[in-house]
Amino acid sequence: MLAPVTDTDGAPFWRYAAQGELRIQACADCGELRFPPRPCCPHCQSFTSEWRQVSGHGRIWSYVVPHPPLLPDYAAQAPYNVIVVELADAPRIRLVGNLVTEAGAPLNSLFPDRVRIGARVQVVFTDTGLPQWILERP
Repeated sequence: MLAPVTDTDGAPFWRYAAQGELRIQACADCGELRFPPRPCCPHCQSFTSEWRQVSGHGRIWSYVVPHPPLLPDYAAQAPYNVIVVELADAPRIRLVGNLVTEAGAPLNSLFPDRVRIGARVQVVFTDTGLPQWILERP
């Protein structure tokens, strides 16, 4: 399984995720949430930031079901879904992940025909802190 590549700006996201918390970087001056994390606020150009916990609820904004050829580790799990989630409490923030049946489930644990744009989802985390998504009302 591939591990996330962390950088100085994004490292806190993964640290919080490993603790089971979904936090988004916010400007400490104007309060604007931003993702992906970066050193400067695109709204007010401030270099101060903080990490705010969000509810982890959202809706599926878009999705795709990849087909081979894929990287070998992923080809073995095909077909699986990759979803884009619009966060409920930060609608301009969208995160990419997988819709699964429960935390830590394989990428192919949910049949692709169960994925619907607009479906309400909630974040869950694997043992290693990788965010995944489950349906709020399966």
